[in-house]
Amino acid sequence: MNAGRVLVVDDDPEMCALLVAGLGKSDFEVLPQTSGDAALALLETTDVDAVIADLNMKGTSGLDVCAWVGASRPDTPVIVITAFGSLETAVAAMRAGAYDFVTKPFEMETIRLTLRRAVGYHRLRTEVRRLREAAGSSGSLDGDGLPGTPLCGRSRAMRAVYDLVGRAAATDTTALVTGESGTGKELVARALHQRGARADRAFVAINCSALPETLLESELFGHARGSFTDAQAARPGLFLRASGGTLFLDEIAEAPPSLQAKLLRALEERRVRPVGGDDDRPFDVRLICATNLDLEAEIEKGRFRPDLYYRINVIRIEMPPLRARGDDVLLLAQRFVEQLARQAKKNVNGIAATAAEKLLAYSWPGNVRELRNCIERAVALTRFEELTVADLPEPIRDYRRSRMVLDLDDPGALPPLEEMERRYIVRVLEAVQGHRTRAAQILGLDRKTLYRKLERYGVRGDD
Repeated sequence: MNAGRVLVVDDDPEMCALLVAGLGKSDFEVLPQTSGDAALALLETTDVDAVIADLNMKGTSGLDVCAWVGASRPDTPVIVITAFGSLETAVAAMRAGAYDFVTKPFEMETIRLTLRRAVGYHRLRTEVRRLREAAGSSGSLDGDGLPGTPLCGRSRAMRAVYDLVGRAAATDTTALVTGESGTGKELVARALHQRGARADRAFVAINCSALPETLLESELFGHARGSFTDAQAARPGLFLRASGGTLFLDEIAEAPPSLQAKLLRALEERRVRPVGGDDDRPFDVRLICATNLDLEAEIEKGRFRPDLYYRINVIRIEMPPLRARGDDVLLLAQRFVEQLARQAKKNVNGIAATAAEKLLAYSWPGNVRELRNCIERAVALTRFEELTVADLPEPIRDYRRSRMVLDLDDPGALPPLEEMERRYIVRVLEAVQGHRTRAAQILGLDRKTLYRKLERYGVRGDD
């Protein structure tokens, strides 16, 4: 895989050859030039991800190269190298627009690490600019989502969701949408409805955790007149009011056990009996359910009926967490900037590259919902036309990825393999918010094996 295209300019041919050989081993495509004039001529016609320029060259110097790139290719980072390292030369290079400053002699690995950061910075700046231009030219970013739906993203994980939604929408089969809180499960349900044959009929949604059992039963199945206090008139439930369209039951795992039995009967017979009523009434809905809980674990704990699970888990669509969607973070962030700036009537049109780096580094435990709240806050507080690091919430500004550190120089400090396995399992469980089935999939274990290990290590998962 190409690590990036790099222009190397140094009037010492041996130094050029050294960099070509050293960087080539790390899969960089290196374009060597031995004069500043030749380098600028090449940049007129060739795109590169980064430039490495010697500071002191005859004729056009490294500072001149910096200044030209800064004016003509502002997104292209320049790394300046010199044998005359001093505070004055470093300041001069930075003022000329250099991305970084490296003194000779240097370790090749130092150049590689600096260059990898520079290439990543260039690609990030390029992506941020592309997203801003896409939003400005078309007024939307639908080209990076599923057409005709609110789903947005171009990661491999989301493309798999689009493919499954496209195939499932053509049927009336019951679907189960799973995923962590805030991943957009209702958006998937709406996409299934909008792309299906029932798109011109009602889409009715209810959160099964939002109502007590008696009210939830009445909402779903309706009630007869006089069936309870204040029931002064008969009222059809959501199964009937959504007839011909789609009924979305969010947080299905939170439905009380007694209601689960009635729900199963209704789904099997395609008929409902209102609370206090004597007659069953037929319904015609496409049912979509969603949950952020591990239903298999809920079944094992006796909190969810296995027969209902098999009835609703016909087509299963798993929404990936935001941390698994890569650059979709920036795509979604730019879309939110566009929408929220318009609502707030503020002239905010993009995200600074440094802020974008923070967004990409963060783990987003609250997923897309948390990202939207973050951008809403930033748009409300910013004083500039693009969001900066200072506009982001403190947890995102200060976030650092946790790492398991091993001191290989001190064999006595190295933990046993079993302890390393325990630590890794704990980290995976933290990353998936205690969801054991997802953790087992990531670890490459079946759920029973994972449960045995958790019991042995005394680790609890929040099923």
